[in-house]
Amino acid sequence: MSERTDAASVDEEGGVSADATPADEAPARPVWDDAYLDDVAERLQYSFDLERDVDLDGETWPLYGQLNLEREKYFLHPSISYGRHDSDEHLFARRVDGLDTTDLDALVELGHQLADERITPNERHYSTEFTFALVVPEIDAAVRDYVSGFRERTLLKYGYYGHYEVNLLVVAPKREACVASEEADVADAFRTWDAPATRDRGLFGRLADAIFG
Repeated sequence: MSERTDAASVDEEGGVSADATPADEAPARPVWDDAYLDDVAERLQYSFDLERDVDLDGETWPLYGQLNLEREKYFLHPSISYGRHDSDEHLFARRVDGLDTTDLDALVELGHQLADERITPNERHYSTEFTFALVVPEIDAAVRDYVSGFRERTLLKYGYYGHYEVNLLVVAPKREACVASEEADVADAFRTWDAPATRDRGLFGRLADAIFG
């Protein structure tokens, strides 16, 4: 019995394949006029399919990223496969002039709404993450406390159909400050003032987690 984990990229949903881009070649991606978001996109491009200006519940999110992973077990040979599981992440990022905990509450509710709309609960579904990243001039204490202590995980059919997470991330790049909820692993991409550990850690770290975690 063996396992195989692939990025779901060859279908119409547009996931990123682990071997679709040579290690020394950057994948094609949109370019953002916002220099900070463009820097973030440069870090995300090896893990996420990226889009500009996605409308969500009446708001425009200038940066949207989607990551799709498929985990598949097989017996003796990949042609004899079973136990296929899907993991997805949806990332939404935009700038706001001000932010308070009421705004964060609204994003959490939006995450639950998206889960109802976008997740098909079945045995194949393993996990889905909805991550909201807000770029602000500065992070006040109430927002920092809210986000740093936040985790919102929901089991589907007691976990039999997997689970979903709502993640929050708030960053003030001019102050080199970032706060993220417990499961917002993508936060490193928003800390552009720090050198990334490795260029492609996001995707392959997730692949390792899917296989061994």
